[in-house]
Amino acid sequence: MKINPVKGTADYLPSQALLRDYLQNTILETYRMAGFERIMTPAIEDMENLEKSEGGDNLNLMFKILKRGDKLEAALEKQDYQNLSDLGLRYDLTLPLSRFYAANRSKLSLPFKCIQIDKSYRAERPQKGRMREFVQCDIDILGSDSPLCELELIHTTAAALLKIDIGSFTIKVNDRKVLKGVLHTAGVASEQMDSVCITLDKWDKIGTEGVLAELEEKGLDASVREKLGELLNGGCTLEQAEQVCGEDAAESAARLKNLIEQANELADGKYDVVFDMLLIRGQGYYTGTVFEIHSNKFRSALGGGGRYDGLVGKFTGENVPAVGFSIGFERIFQILEEQGFQIPNRRKRVAILCNEEDATAAVRKTDFFKAQGIDAGVYLRPKKLGKFLNKLEEQGFDGFLVLGESEEPKWFEKN
Repeated sequence: MKINPVKGTADYLPSQALLRDYLQNTILETYRMAGFERIMTPAIEDMENLEKSEGGDNLNLMFKILKRGDKLEAALEKQDYQNLSDLGLRYDLTLPLSRFYAANRSKLSLPFKCIQIDKSYRAERPQKGRMREFVQCDIDILGSDSPLCELELIHTTAAALLKIDIGSFTIKVNDRKVLKGVLHTAGVASEQMDSVCITLDKWDKIGTEGVLAELEEKGLDASVREKLGELLNGGCTLEQAEQVCGEDAAESAARLKNLIEQANELADGKYDVVFDMLLIRGQGYYTGTVFEIHSNKFRSALGGGGRYDGLVGKFTGENVPAVGFSIGFERIFQILEEQGFQIPNRRKRVAILCNEEDATAAVRKTDFFKAQGIDAGVYLRPKKLGKFLNKLEEQGFDGFLVLGESEEPKWFEKN
């Protein structure tokens, strides 16, 4: 039997679990205070739903679940290898939310403001910062196309990050309609638009040369590639984008400009909200505004999201506007753990050590400490006390008391 977790997943020690609980609880409390309500959905989704979700490259990273029993045998007999799976693990929380809303909308308020904090799964190549099993923390607003939704999501997500004290950050904002307007002016045909956007989204990883090489492989005209190369190397302000995005995207550009101004006013200098022409986000279901949080200190993305007005309609057949923002929980956890982050205002934890015959008195002692606002648990006194105390300290205990020897805990010295 293997003792290590499956590659791309992780076990978490008690001290790590305490930090993860603190982060999730802080985020959840912030979201609830802003009027959002939590829902929960299954990790398993119908394969047809997943495959039609327009999830971009994530569709290539799905964990598929084989059919069972006779259905699997029948598919193998027919050598129907494309239809061996009928279920899969969710790769994010947006598709399950869209299905949930379609199934339960008669019971939900409109607009529906919801929280999801749960695990998702992608068949990533495991590496630092990329897990196959990971927690996502999402807030979404369904049923409204008002720019107020984007403003509220940006402000609420930023409030959670400020509470966590992750350091300074910048929120980058773009609009798919503005981007496509600029690309159309550069000569990108409508039928090539989504494919070009997927490639442009890789710019921060593969650079301008890599993007242009991939676009050449996709058959994009040389003159168009040249214009896109100039755009990638020279940058593009929102004012410049407004001038070239065309009439169809002019309203979206004006809304985006107003959103950035309002969001910066609410930020009150605690973070910046800026336009980024190359912010695309890989999911194909995004239809309008997209946003991403970047840490100024650690040079990494801390979350992202956008408007996906067409996804719910795949289930209902009706247009249901929707927009969401997701915090990069695993990256934040990794940063804080590496920095030796200490949970603020955490209740102290003490271990009561006793002999077998003193069990009742020891449990009663834990009740006494709990009433004083101190967490307490009972342990039989071990033969090797020093080694045991070291383990307690590693697990996050702040002190101990040996029953019968002292009435007050002995606190561990903090470095």
